[in-house]
Amino acid sequence: MAGVSAPTVIIGGSAAGLAVARCLEELGQAAVVLEAADEPGAQWRGAYERLHLHTPRDRSGLPFGPMPATYPRYPTRLQVIAYLKDYAARLGHAPRYGTRVQSVRRDGDHWLTTTSSGEFVSPNVVFATGNASIPVMPQLAGVERFGGPILHSSQYRSGVAFRGERVLVVGFGNSAAEIAIDLSEQGAQPVLSVRGGVNVIPREVLGIPIVNLGLVQKLFPPAVADVLNGVLCRIVLGDIERLGLKRLPYGPAVEVREHHRIPVIDVGTLALIRSGAIAVRPGIARLEPGSVVFDDGRQEPVAAIVLGTGYRTGLEALLGEAPDLLDRSGGPLSSGEASAAPGLYFCGYRVVAGGTLRQIGVEARRIAGLIAATPER
Repeated sequence: MAGVSAPTVIIGGSAAGLAVARCLEELGQAAVVLEAADEPGAQWRGAYERLHLHTPRDRSGLPFGPMPATYPRYPTRLQVIAYLKDYAARLGHAPRYGTRVQSVRRDGDHWLTTTSSGEFVSPNVVFATGNASIPVMPQLAGVERFGGPILHSSQYRSGVAFRGERVLVVGFGNSAAEIAIDLSEQGAQPVLSVRGGVNVIPREVLGIPIVNLGLVQKLFPPAVADVLNGVLCRIVLGDIERLGLKRLPYGPAVEVREHHRIPVIDVGTLALIRSGAIAVRPGIARLEPGSVVFDDGRQEPVAAIVLGTGYRTGLEALLGEAPDLLDRSGGPLSSGEASAAPGLYFCGYRVVAGGTLRQIGVEARRIAGLIAATPER
């Protein structure tokens, strides 16, 4: 069997991949971490400059390596990058950077991982590339006529370049909501295009991080938890429908546990909408030269468009021979546990109310334990 032999191959050298590697080391298990970028935390490095961690520092540290106590409650993008770099440096074996995985397939009783640097043969493979790998680019009618820049949120860095200009932000997820804030702070005139209903929750309630409340609410059925959420959100945030936003027919707990999506955590967007600094409009009917026509027929000039339209995992391209491991959207059917294929695991793909980094730690420990308990094949 050709290729470099390894007990476990971990695909992805950001938080999830590094956490699994560290947990395996603590159990005396070796692993090879493959990372396409030249440094850890590529998604954080490529994110917009204003980005902060939306979950508190004390609940966001990875296994055996808490975030520094000197960090603020909600660390900045640069602080998270520094933390991941230090975490990677403490591993017994450094990740193999600049190694892009091309495919993973079963070969006898092992897995064959083909990369830009050769092949790796292992009884275990852990996918840790995350839910935000491939940007989703919607098809907008009239895009060829628009004439101005159109970029995905993954390409957006700062609103400085748009100072004094009217910029359309499409979508109302957490990235879109914070990018609208950044545009406003940098002197641009952001317009949010929000087609469907949304759930918005405060980042804190009476000084308590909302993710802490989310962990407590796991004790209740989601519909019951959302009775409390509805009261809290209305008291803290007010009626979002008065701001031009539509409510989803279900609450944030149902959104997380049944629809596997994170509600918008408000870090200041609603206040700017109330003040008029951020405008809210419906969905887009079509684009015209230098302008947009909304679903309600209104036409307004815009100089640029930022697409906060989400991501796909990109796992379909790597697991072409095992599509039964993925759901319709391309996400894995299991995360943090044994999959339907022997020796194949996914870490960090499960959407939870307690925060992604905390969940990564839970899943990494579990996966490492499963691998260590499996007899060598």
